Amino acid sequence: MVKRFLQSLFVSLSRFRVTFVLMLSIGVLWLSTSSPVAASANNDSFDGNIFALYAGNGSLVPPKQTIAESIAQGRPSMLVLYLEDSKDCKLFASKVSRFQGLYGRYTSIIPVNIDSLPLEGSGDPTDPATYNDQLVPKTVLFDRDGTLVLNVTGNVPFETIDDKFREIFDLLPRDESEELIRREPLNEINTELSQ
Repeated sequence: MVKRFLQSLFVSLSRFRVTFVLMLSIGVLWLSTSSPVAASANNDSFDGNIFALYAGNGSLVPPKQTIAESIAQGRPSMLVLYLEDSKDCKLFASKVSRFQGLYGRYTSIIPVNIDSLPLEGSGDPTDPATYNDQLVPKTVLFDRDGTLVLNVTGNVPFETIDDKFREIFDLLPRDESEELIRREPLNEINTELSQ
């Protein structure tokens, strides 16, 4: 009877061992093939909110005002058309955040994901879809009266847009003034992207 008990125990332990080894193998295989969560600005993959991830500033989206509301208040507007799965937009996000830091009290910064826009704009100059030509990032700058001041595509230099802001606010040109004080980057990713 003891012999029979020991044999059944051995068979049970053998099944348990096989099951355990099989489950352990599946677990190791799953862990080795799954990639860690890592956002990368150097690819066109979707990582989430690019302003939160790459600019340390998730407050930019959704925008607080529309172009029409901004013009009605006599505020300049900076429309930024972007995609969250675009390398160029990921790199440009830190510049948009810098502009908010410098001019955000007096300017409406309006980032709009082009995935949320219709393909055809209404033609109304206050409709973001009017400026959507499926090229990103696109920066469209309006003065206080709603006059189009700048319409550029791509990861343009900070100075190109800043020069237009200086014209709108009647500030001295860059070569005649001290450098504006900018907020320090919030993390090491911002430091790399803003240089």
